[in-house]
Amino acid sequence: MTDTPTPPAHPYHRQYHLDWLRIAAFGLLVPYHVGMYYVSWDWHVKSSQWHTALEPWMMLSSPWRMDLLFIVSGAATALMLGSGRPPSFAWLRQRSARLLLPLLLGMLVIVPPQSWLEVQRRYGYAGSYLDFIPLYLRGGSGFCDAVHGCLVLPTWNHLWYLPYLFAYTLLLWGALRWRPGLLQGIAQGGARALAGPRLLWLPLALLFGWRLLMARRFPATHALLDDWFLHGQYLAIFAFGAALAHAGSLSQDAQRWRWWALLSAVTGWLALQGLLMSGAGWPWLRGLAFSVLQWGALVAAIGFARRHWNVDHPWRKTLAEAVFPLYLLHQTLIILLAHALRPWALPFEAEAPLLVAATFALGWLGYRLALRSGPLRIGFGLKPAAAVRDARQTGATRRA
Repeated sequence: MTDTPTPPAHPYHRQYHLDWLRIAAFGLLVPYHVGMYYVSWDWHVKSSQWHTALEPWMMLSSPWRMDLLFIVSGAATALMLGSGRPPSFAWLRQRSARLLLPLLLGMLVIVPPQSWLEVQRRYGYAGSYLDFIPLYLRGGSGFCDAVHGCLVLPTWNHLWYLPYLFAYTLLLWGALRWRPGLLQGIAQGGARALAGPRLLWLPLALLFGWRLLMARRFPATHALLDDWFLHGQYLAIFAFGAALAHAGSLSQDAQRWRWWALLSAVTGWLALQGLLMSGAGWPWLRGLAFSVLQWGALVAAIGFARRHWNVDHPWRKTLAEAVFPLYLLHQTLIILLAHALRPWALPFEAEAPLLVAATFALGWLGYRLALRSGPLRIGFGLKPAAAVRDARQTGATRRA
């Protein structure tokens, strides 16, 4: 197949395919977490009707969906920081507010309903929501049993991505304060190291080696301070995203090798399903299949997005803005909606699509309300209204 040539990426030009990848990655969270309600994997609340047949299909995205978010976040952070000059403290303050205020709002307002229903289902708590809130805010691990262990409160649940992203952003900011040209060095070094087919196999080998060495010693916790396996993976992925933003050849190679990457991802998924169904006792082989699926899917996503999505659209800006409030709200919406629908005992074929559609609809409503929330906008990850007005005036002045 012959590709239509596309212009090389430039750090100061809008890379629309990265916006669309971000929209798709956040949007994928909704059906994935609805699926978590039904499968046998551990989650905060569970349906009484399990559908383990969903699990192979959820494994299509499970190994790489969060990695894609960190790639896009690394690219966005690198583009915001620019290159060649030390980043300012003002930029860090603004970025901290955009990440940490939504985390605070989430932990104090959005997440508690999840925890209340979780302690009801898992630990038999019989108190009302108003009774539970002081227990939640007081903290500690008073909810324990032999099956689920202890639930430590307060918690950030699905919002763990925000403190991780803030930590990696802070590291990159500090590194650029120390050596302003480091970002260009990362981009140039990454482009050289991953040129040609090395993009397909070198990161895969590194991911597999890291998984082999660290995954059993440091199981994923999403607790920030003790999550060394995931930190090594996500920080490297974040750095790759930063390189991707400033090295057009990486996106070009991803586009060039996208079909091979897709083939390797499908092969990894089929191998992983075969190993899981057979119960083969080779953890390293399962880890290899997982890594092949993981990296192949990431390269394929970047390559196909650059080939087909590197264009603007009237909906892009709105959707790119809406996905962050949706991310903040979606898991609480899913759990509350599932709780409300439980007495109806709907069949899975009706209930699951209803949960997906209602979560998107209420998430959109939450976004529209957040736009009108005045000073609370930033708590939902949106720019202050004054900053939006200034940007529009600047754009109008430039066009004039």
